[in-house]
Amino acid sequence: MTDTVPAANIATLSELLKLSGSQYRLYDIGRLVTKLAKEHFEKMELNQLPYPTPVQGHACLAIAFWQKKSSQPYLWLLKLPLDERGLLNQGAINHFIAIVVEALGADLTQKTSKKQEELLKSNPYLYTPPQYKLASINSKIKVDLQQQPSEFFAPFKHYLSQENLPDNWQHIGVQGITDFIARIKQDNHSELLVKALPHLPNEVLSPVCSALENEQYPLVLIDALVALVENALIKPAETAKAAPLLRALAANSHHIHVKAVVAKILTAQPVNSELLITLSSRCWPALADEKTLMCYFEHLVNINDLALFSSTFKDLVAIPTMKAIVFHCLRSEHRSEALAQAIGQLFNQA
Repeated sequence: MTDTVPAANIATLSELLKLSGSQYRLYDIGRLVTKLAKEHFEKMELNQLPYPTPVQGHACLAIAFWQKKSSQPYLWLLKLPLDERGLLNQGAINHFIAIVVEALGADLTQKTSKKQEELLKSNPYLYTPPQYKLASINSKIKVDLQQQPSEFFAPFKHYLSQENLPDNWQHIGVQGITDFIARIKQDNHSELLVKALPHLPNEVLSPVCSALENEQYPLVLIDALVALVENALIKPAETAKAAPLLRALAANSHHIHVKAVVAKILTAQPVNSELLITLSSRCWPALADEKTLMCYFEHLVNINDLALFSSTFKDLVAIPTMKAIVFHCLRSEHRSEALAQAIGQLFNQA
């Protein structure tokens, strides 16, 4: 890209990055933190594909980019509005590009002046994810670019390696946890975690589960987590662990063993709202058949909270892979009277 190329001539973010001579990686950071293939993103930018994991009508994206001469990437964290079809809002993309070109011109990786910084910070599409998600993004980028983990990685690995996990976990950093989990398929990391999982204090287990939700990992770890979920469902003292453990399975929720434990959850009476929210927001692939989703909706309506039913319905129907199944359930002859009534109230609100 040259300094004379106007923003109006640049139609997509991919084009902007390519014209600047940048190398780049793309990540979907909406519900989970996952790699986004460049060809898929380009189709999204041209409105040929909907954004796959919308959150409250927005696409959340991370773009790491750098020049060949530098291995240290810059990071854009973006929250872009979607239209009613789940497609990227073209006006928002054009506005973002115009702001960047006005501030930086041809060189996206230049050292910025105070005025340029002010222009960039005024960008309404910049997004600050929660700390746990930001840590996962940073860890994934380092793995993808074959860079060393943070200084917090070794202490966490050492902590897991000890025969009896010590009580002094306070020195463990969230970045060290996400660095370790992002490398879960390397060395003996999976085996270390499987051995340690049942003994982790809640203060460590919670961020471990938040990091695991973004990774696909070996079957031995899936099964260890499934066993812990099942244990939490039958032991009152462990009940509070069920939702975070289920969340840890999110990126693997298409797996048959995860679908089996979800089916087991939905056969229980009752299912609390925290588990139901975790299922729809994180583990929706495990709900992606009419029978399971119908059972899910029946549990949801039993909570007797129309606001929760309404927000969950809107959340699920916005996911492209779930939309048709949701509508099949709404029209099903097998729905209960309570579910039919909740659906009626839902559409009366619209």
